[in-house]
Amino acid sequence: MEELEHVYRDIHPKLFSYFYLKTSNTATAEDLTQDVFYEASKSLHQFKGHSSLSTWMFAIARNLLRKYYRSRKYEKVMVETLESGPLPKTLTLEQQIEMKEDIQRILLAIRKFDSQSSEIILLRIFGDLSFKEIGELIDKSENYTRVTFHRLKNKLLKEMRDQSE
Repeated sequence: MEELEHVYRDIHPKLFSYFYLKTSNTATAEDLTQDVFYEASKSLHQFKGHSSLSTWMFAIARNLLRKYYRSRKYEKVMVETLESGPLPKTLTLEQQIEMKEDIQRILLAIRKFDSQSSEIILLRIFGDLSFKEIGELIDKSENYTRVTFHRLKNKLLKEMRDQSE
């Protein structure tokens, strides 16, 4: 149980970021993050140690997120939140508008990828998981996730450059 408490402090912000990006809602991200720890504490006896505790918890997170998607009209909620979501107060109005537009373009580009590709990007950037851990979650090799992430990142950057020209 002590290990779970240590992991809580370490992984909580990563899980929250992952859920927040996927749902664009602070309250939902908080709820889902807490649900992961609740499910993990209930199922800790089933943890076999074939992967890291962090990877196991992200597997739980992915399952909870799938349930959330099924119970919500995810795309509609995400678009509405992006259009009305708060931005940092320290930015000028012009900077806030530019940032919101950039976020919309990036999320739109990520949504064009197949679900596995977008999952690799989000787990790497916002989940801060290693390529090995991501590979374990999606049943692919570490090399596959590394190469796929690199290609997707380059594709995103190219698309962002093309749009800004």
